[in-house]
Amino acid sequence: MRQWFVAAAFLLAAACGGGGSDSGGGTPGTPGGGGGAPPPANPTSAEAARLLTQATFGPTATEISAVESAGFASWITAQVALPLPAQSHELFLNTRLATLGTLTANNFYESWWKQASTEPDQLRQRVAFALSQIFVVSLHDPAVDPRGAASYYDMLARNALGNYRTLLEDVTMHPMMGGYLTYLGNQKEDAAGTRTPDENYAREVMQLMTIGLYELNPDGTLTLGSGGTAAASYTPADISGLAKVFTGISWYHSSPTATTFFGGNAHTDRSVRPMIFYPQYHSTSAKTFLGTTIPASATVDVAGDLRIALDRLFNHPNVGPFISFRLIQQLVTSNPSPAYVGRVAAIFNNNGSGVRGDLAAVVRAVLLDTEARAMSAVGSASFGKLREPVIRVTNWIRAFNATSQQGNWLITSTGANTSLGQSPLTSASVFNFWRPGFVPPASTELGSRSLLAPEFQIVDEVTSASYINAMQTWVDAGIGSTPPGGSGRDVFSAYTAELALADTPISLVNRMNTLLFYGQMSPTLQGRVLAAITAVAIPATGTQAQIDAARLNRVKTAVFFSMIAPEYLVQR
Repeated sequence: MRQWFVAAAFLLAAACGGGGSDSGGGTPGTPGGGGGAPPPANPTSAEAARLLTQATFGPTATEISAVESAGFASWITAQVALPLPAQSHELFLNTRLATLGTLTANNFYESWWKQASTEPDQLRQRVAFALSQIFVVSLHDPAVDPRGAASYYDMLARNALGNYRTLLEDVTMHPMMGGYLTYLGNQKEDAAGTRTPDENYAREVMQLMTIGLYELNPDGTLTLGSGGTAAASYTPADISGLAKVFTGISWYHSSPTATTFFGGNAHTDRSVRPMIFYPQYHSTSAKTFLGTTIPASATVDVAGDLRIALDRLFNHPNVGPFISFRLIQQLVTSNPSPAYVGRVAAIFNNNGSGVRGDLAAVVRAVLLDTEARAMSAVGSASFGKLREPVIRVTNWIRAFNATSQQGNWLITSTGANTSLGQSPLTSASVFNFWRPGFVPPASTELGSRSLLAPEFQIVDEVTSASYINAMQTWVDAGIGSTPPGGSGRDVFSAYTAELALADTPISLVNRMNTLLFYGQMSPTLQGRVLAAITAVAIPATGTQAQIDAARLNRVKTAVFFSMIAPEYLVQR
């Protein structure tokens, strides 16, 4: 087995570090499929599993059957209609606070892994995770506390299938964003010109959350100015003008004063309640940005200024293609064609009923587009994306019905998160774990073809080997800390369904193929996994304990070798 493990590590490092043809993404401008033709009414199990790979935290046998039965569109409709989880992240952390007396980032991780792995509203859960990598706050920053992070993530989930305009305002007014991008407690300019409003959020809300750096055509391609250069979407003057809008906004308090504006006399719930307006600190001078001017006024109107600014951002023509491209990258493929982006952006602009920014309609368009649903794309060297490390683990949890011993999902920062190089709401900067425009070095195959491969930015020989080492342990013994009064790791799988197939190795391979590869495992890989399973002999005359142990080893061998294969790591 050690020899097989070393070979697998070599293959993974080569695929991830070198950017071989198994690493997805189609060049912008390269057709990746037809137009908006309707998806099949009666999907196969492979087609169902592929949709679930894109739209959830991982397929399960039950959910595959549900998609087969309902069809793609009806399954999405049913998902959109599901209620939010009964226990929010904030409520989970409040409960833990009552028990523990203090909170750490680990407590937010516990709640996140529980919801991502077990809640039925998987489409909302998955889209919220995608949005958390666009509207970034990070627990690495002391301004973001665990309870506030829980509230922020709840807000993303509430808006994940709602309207983008509401999402934008809720993000803007959340104290975790206010603290992270330093406009909480932002003061108006002074008469002497020695103090100017903080510009951090004004810049990042344009660059990363709404319109991007350059003017875009409706299909997401760059609008070229004179001389064929990309036209900037905003200027330093736009940043300065917009920054004045985000003044006079600070901590919630039932009795706001100058002291509470600057952080004193803290309210117990200030990190989980929307920020409030402090008119005395808000700029009343003229505010010009993106072709819009809010005139100077002797009357302070923080809410009115904010409404004008957010409406201007929301209605900017860049927003549809910008957000559509990012969501396609997060869910389906790193390099969508302009036609794909254009079709989704058109739905952002008008959901068919005259509504702009309907995220449920946008997500539906992302997932039901021909380029997303065409099984022919599975064989394309220019379509797909690297599976995010976190999603590899939720995939394992969901596919093999892993459970938490005591229900608290003790997957902490010293467990999976460290080994994966990724954990929710814990990116190194506002630019996320990786840049959406990242292209590997020209010496790699991806780089030589100028293909975007965002997730590859955190991949190297060390992270590849770390994932393999960690996966070997997790598949065998489970993930997470030992619960109080328990034994072993908190989250583990009994592999009940797989053990029933252990006497027939090909049946185990077929199950891996369905749950992890949406029926597209190559014959070569099937042969290798089959050989590895078969090599684990089940004793004909051993004790029942020996027979059971051999069967379990067969199952773990099948899961481990499948989940470290480059074919698995690249989502098609």
